Amino acid sequence: MAHILIIDDDPIIRAYLRAVLEGEDGHRLQEAQNGDEGIQLYRKHPFDLVITDILMPVKDGVELILEMTESFSNVRIIAMSGGGRGLDATFNLDMAKDFGAMRVLTKPFSAEDLRSAVADLLAH
Repeated sequence: MAHILIIDDDPIIRAYLRAVLEGEDGHRLQEAQNGDEGIQLYRKHPFDLVITDILMPVKDGVELILEMTESFSNVRIIAMSGGGRGLDATFNLDMAKDFGAMRVLTKPFSAEDLRSAVADLLAH
């Protein structure tokens, strides 16, 4: 059982991640609606894993990933995106990997893809 931080401005996505990861897997989750909230929560209590969207208001996922990887050497991040703002998800996720995301998921993704990415990172 891991303590996971979910950062996404879409409450439906947060609810989906919570249902998948708390349900069968038994992980403990906390949520943030944007990168600023996520950084504040992580500074108070480092999590085992961070799952973040890329396109969000206030502080987007790329800014978040850059700040987290510079500030916390052991942070493990999964980035997710469905595209937007005229960009496809591949561009957003490639940028996320360049800045330190260890795994990426293209929305929509299956519960099995999510569980596999989470298990892989928690094993490291």
